[in-house]
Amino acid sequence: MAIKVSPLSPALTDEKSLKTLVENRTIFSLEHCELNIFETYQKSDLVPLKFNDLVVTSMLRGKKIMHLFDEPQFEYLPGETVIVPSNVEMKIDFPEASKDNPTQCIALAIDHNIITNTLDFLNEKYPKEGKGNHWKLDHENYFFYNNVDLAGTINKLIKECMGTSITKDALADLTLQELIIRIIQTQTTKRFDQNNYLDSNSPIAPAIEYIKNNIRETINLKDLSDKACMSTTSFYRYFKRELGMSPIEFILNEKIKFAKKLLSNPNVYINEVSYATGFEDCNYFIRLFKKYEGVTPKQYQLMNYNG
Repeated sequence: MAIKVSPLSPALTDEKSLKTLVENRTIFSLEHCELNIFETYQKSDLVPLKFNDLVVTSMLRGKKIMHLFDEPQFEYLPGETVIVPSNVEMKIDFPEASKDNPTQCIALAIDHNIITNTLDFLNEKYPKEGKGNHWKLDHENYFFYNNVDLAGTINKLIKECMGTSITKDALADLTLQELIIRIIQTQTTKRFDQNNYLDSNSPIAPAIEYIKNNIRETINLKDLSDKACMSTTSFYRYFKRELGMSPIEFILNEKIKFAKKLLSNPNVYINEVSYATGFEDCNYFIRLFKKYEGVTPKQYQLMNYNG
């Protein structure tokens, strides 16, 4: 999606209840998952952390620097999620943490069986088209931005894990299944954003390529379904299942991304950007851009230029 969305932050631990100032840990244990809320209140480097199960982490406050998989370190900020396989150690820096500016992050450890059962169910009931295409978590694509749906699902899980309902295990299990689906859809969208689809067996890959190559044009569903060699109904259903958004939503995301590239030029006019991205109504383009980015195109252009 064009913007990243942070899950809601639980209240910070009362100062008198803190056990440590570095990765103070609060645990909520359920039958098939364990929610950990970590808070850090002082600068620290290379703090190790490892779980026995696959863990979905999501930043809520502050900034971390992550060291993972012997790859280059990267900043980890609110609105972003990292998934880490079982028994893989991550090391974490807290360059800005303080009592006035703590970091807060959740780490949701998920039982292996519920992941396997969910993937088996999806592959049986909703098999993907194309040779070798299956529902699976992509451990190479482990870092991504939250969209509205993913952040909402994480919020539901936090609520269930911290709740007191006698049915919270059942509700959490259903939400875990939703979370796994949302993560796979988000990873798929990120691969398409990075153009990692040209060798894909996915039937929607030609449609994605067509969208990216014709972003200045008006694109209709019939053209896209023809590229995928599918009926419009089947294409729409398959596309939304794969990416968690409709083809129209994806097109709008791509147009906004292209508009942001054009707006990096401080001398370009907003109406020129509107027409270049296929919007004949400049006022509609401005409203849509603000909906996705939280600022108008002109404000974005000035922010980018001043930065």
